[in-house]
Amino acid sequence: MRKKSMIRVFCLLVTILILPACSKKMLHIKSDKSQVKVSELVNFMYSGSEPSALNWSFGDGSSSTDRNPIHRFEASGNYTVSCKASFGSKVKEVKMNIEVKHPDHCLVVLETNYGNMTIRLYDQTPQHRDNFIKLVDEGYYNDLLFHRVINGFMIQGGDPNSRGAGADVQLGSGGPSYTIEAEFRNELIHKKGALAAARTGDQVNPQKRSSGSQFFIVQGSIQTESGLSRIEDMKGFKYTEEQKKIYTSIGGTPFLDRDYTVFGEVVEGLDVIDKIASVKTARGDRPLEDVKMKIKVLK
Repeated sequence: MRKKSMIRVFCLLVTILILPACSKKMLHIKSDKSQVKVSELVNFMYSGSEPSALNWSFGDGSSSTDRNPIHRFEASGNYTVSCKASFGSKVKEVKMNIEVKHPDHCLVVLETNYGNMTIRLYDQTPQHRDNFIKLVDEGYYNDLLFHRVINGFMIQGGDPNSRGAGADVQLGSGGPSYTIEAEFRNELIHKKGALAAARTGDQVNPQKRSSGSQFFIVQGSIQTESGLSRIEDMKGFKYTEEQKKIYTSIGGTPFLDRDYTVFGEVVEGLDVIDKIASVKTARGDRPLEDVKMKIKVLK
């Protein structure tokens, strides 16, 4: 009896050791959204047998080896997302489809060596919006510099003469052979992250027409109620309570309101403004080390 019991225990142990090695490998993938819009973050999740390695392919040329990656699609369309799981020498693959729709608003991504900013272009300023998109699609801004940087104020770029410019070259006067009619809107203010058009001064430009290509992104500073009241008195308009709240919480440059056209805002990457604004500059506020840009439209 004792011998038979030992045999049964031995067989049970062998079965326990063998079954996991021979069991079927299971894997499943899913996302937190089956339909997304361009620029929205999508969370992908893996579940199932424990793999030795994972390799995700998102169908847009990008990939990840994370177990639960987060991905952003930059163009609309239908994508096949696949996940390959390695179990020793064996590889199993599962796939899923995801639909990416056009964004609700026109978005561009401004890439720099200090990080990227996602910028929403306003529909209320159609001339500036359409001109900016046209130049971006032409590759006009690629490899241009942020040639004027003032910490606590703004970062400026878009001068075509800045592409490959030597350190001693004076920048800030370049652009296409046209300007754009001002599109002032009471609801669009120079809050932190605002995208606004640069222009020449009032003495030579009383209509306050915008440069055809140069722009600046506001950094600014936190404002006070009394400071905003002085600007209201000086310029003859009133801020809404919401606008006052924005200026006294995230800051900006309210003294520029209704003098320069605001035509967009940074919706992701505000910290990149601070990083660029803090670089060391030479005379003329040009960064000692070039801060290059590249811009693309998210469609």
